[in-house]
Amino acid sequence: MRFVSILSLLLSAAAFVAGVAVPMLPNVAWSQVQVDAPLPGQAADAVIINMHEAYRKRDSQALSRLLPQARGHVLEPWAAYWELKARLEDAGAGEVHAFLARWAGTYQEDRLRNDWLLLQGRKARWDLFDAEYAHFRMQDDRELRCYAVASDLAQGRLLTREAIAGVLADWRRQRRIDQGCLYAAQQLYRAGVVPAQQIWDKARLALERGDPTSARAAAAIVAEGADVQVAALQQGALGYLAKDADARSDTGRQLALLALVRLARQDPDQAAAHLRAGWADRLRPDERNWIWGVVGKWSALSRSGLAVSYFAQVSDINDLSDDLLRWQVRAAIRIGDWGMALRATRAMDDLMADGGAWAYWQSRAQMALAQTDEDRARARSGYERVANQPGERGFYQKLAQEALGRAIVAPPPPPALSDAERAWAQQHPGLRRAVYAIELGLRSEGVREWNYWIGLHIPGGVDERQALAAAELACAHAIWDRCIYSSERTRSFVDFRQRYPMPFRDAVVKRSDAVGLDAAYVYGLIRQESRFVLAARSHAGASGLMQLMPGTARWTAREIGLAGFTPSQTNNLETNILLGTSYLKLALDDFQGSMPMASAAYNAGPRRPASWRIGPVLEGAIWIENIPFWETRDYVKKVLANTTDYAVLLTGQPQSLRQRLGTVGPLPPGMDDPSRELP
Repeated sequence: MRFVSILSLLLSAAAFVAGVAVPMLPNVAWSQVQVDAPLPGQAADAVIINMHEAYRKRDSQALSRLLPQARGHVLEPWAAYWELKARLEDAGAGEVHAFLARWAGTYQEDRLRNDWLLLQGRKARWDLFDAEYAHFRMQDDRELRCYAVASDLAQGRLLTREAIAGVLADWRRQRRIDQGCLYAAQQLYRAGVVPAQQIWDKARLALERGDPTSARAAAAIVAEGADVQVAALQQGALGYLAKDADARSDTGRQLALLALVRLARQDPDQAAAHLRAGWADRLRPDERNWIWGVVGKWSALSRSGLAVSYFAQVSDINDLSDDLLRWQVRAAIRIGDWGMALRATRAMDDLMADGGAWAYWQSRAQMALAQTDEDRARARSGYERVANQPGERGFYQKLAQEALGRAIVAPPPPPALSDAERAWAQQHPGLRRAVYAIELGLRSEGVREWNYWIGLHIPGGVDERQALAAAELACAHAIWDRCIYSSERTRSFVDFRQRYPMPFRDAVVKRSDAVGLDAAYVYGLIRQESRFVLAARSHAGASGLMQLMPGTARWTAREIGLAGFTPSQTNNLETNILLGTSYLKLALDDFQGSMPMASAAYNAGPRRPASWRIGPVLEGAIWIENIPFWETRDYVKKVLANTTDYAVLLTGQPQSLRQRLGTVGPLPPGMDDPSRELP
């Protein structure tokens, strides 16, 4: 039982540290947590569960009534947080400060401070905002960073270039509108600190990402009524360009660019035709280059062979963002244009983004074009840079290793944890509270608290040995996702079995063998799908260890003759593995043994990879890099990288990722596509 396991943990930790000086993180108010109190019974746990439900329903009266019964519980800080957060709009500063003092040093203190600061920023109460912002430890809220600059501006304090650039960067990165950064950008523009062009840049980026609300809000900052015009061109870009667009003024030209962006998303060939028909001549050279890059990107997203020709219209590649340059590389490698790929990577600001992807493709291009030993040495140097990323075992790190002639093997284990290092994790009140919350069923709260103590409480997070000890604690409690999360924070070493755990081994290996699947492939997929969380449920409704959608589960049950199946059985461990492995095997067979295609089908459904295979025969890595959906592209890379590492663990032998990638291309002429039967 959970109570026995937690009591055993406390007793063993106390014995462990007798006479041992235990290192602790700074700022932890140990006296505020009931470290030595006897464990509460099930009735007290029920109070916490009831308070959580009341908080979900925003029932502030029930929360206030129940709070006294939570006194002394290990999760009392959460109970107190829920009670005050539910009525924070009406709470006074004195009450908030009393909470912050009572729970000083806890995650809940900083969490409520975050909520309070957002409230003060939205109401422009800069005196109250400033009083608490200096004490905010997490520093992970972009909106608060923007409000902090708005506060400085409102109160006449000197703004640094870094602070202004930070607001603009945070604003551009946000995929959906928020009050803080929009407000700060608006105030900076009105103060003459930020030019109109940077506001228009945000509008372009937002519309190109499919976020018209943010585009309208940005346009409204610089031109009265521009938001209405953006709404009109969003509804009909062709009509706007034909009737309403006027490039003679700066505002008119910017709105025409937005219409061309909208058209490029809908039909890149039609956008290209409009540019060639005269719109390109009405734009500034940098604007013309940028919009040709956008057209090229959306053409590449549809895997059109015309994408490269659109990118070739760009006269100065430095006018393209890294995002557009990445799509230029994808289009180029798809048709084997290594010269274009090399030029695009050389113009990038961050070659090591996406796990070193662009440094890898730059080296591939250099090697393909090499004419001298010096050229080949330069390419190998790039591979070395990607392969030797500290603590990384990702997709491109493995491909770079293999390009250097090295097989994928297990890393050397780190030195064993000391008694004091283990005791630090076992006695840490925040980690203990996170474990308790997760085991009580409050996974979201437990995960957030765990992440705070590992990654946010102090700048840069805990040190590597503490991360290793925390991962061991999580693994000991079968909290596999936090075990992996903590283990991945080590860079100078990798605890291989901790980073790639294999729970439920008998069930996974037995079922994989029964259906003819590589157990390493199944483990690689589960690690990415659910991180071994049995109760995992996605927003789309997928559930269980292998994240099965209800319709997929029912179809697979019928296919394998599982009589009496009901959707509720999907959360059963054995049934979930049975259905998940069976579906994966069916997908693998229907895609002719292609692990990249079967993985993509598992994530995005079978229709999409079936269409993505149309075109030239591509090596697996190039096909994967050209998957148009970021989520699926990232998913396939991680599943297959995981699979390679699990194969090392399961076999004890060196492995190859490249062999698992193979090639992907169209079906032979006249062959029916068996994947059409897959749901």
